[in-house]
Amino acid sequence: MTQETAQELTQELTQELTGTSGASASLTVELDPAAPISSYNIRRADRTPVGTADFVVVSGVREERLFFHTDVCQEFGGSALVELLVSKALADSIREGATVVPLCPMFAGHLRVHGDAFTASGGVFREPTPDDIGGITRATLGEA
Repeated sequence: MTQETAQELTQELTQELTGTSGASASLTVELDPAAPISSYNIRRADRTPVGTADFVVVSGVREERLFFHTDVCQEFGGSALVELLVSKALADSIREGATVVPLCPMFAGHLRVHGDAFTASGGVFREPTPDDIGGITRATLGEA
């Protein structure tokens, strides 16, 4: 991911959600293009983190984003936060021409249900392979 690409992707997605207590909150999804692990983060207006989706970028003929971990606060129903994270990550992947590799069960589940719509919008994804786990391990150890 180039510096210019990272700056373009830092565009925020803000949405209002109502929590299980009935209180609503303004939530923002932001990209943190850190190396070796990048992430999409959901934060409340007061900057309190309430969710994250971690991924490793693998460069090749076509950039691949290995989404391997997603964690969300259950206060907002969990699934609404997952939907926000996944939607932003997939939209950015389409815009950047990156292939999505869903190792995380939340991304895999979303693509099982909505994969046809994702590909119809220009997205590309593939099933993970055992080598992808090695790619995540190498990246986190600084070997990729």
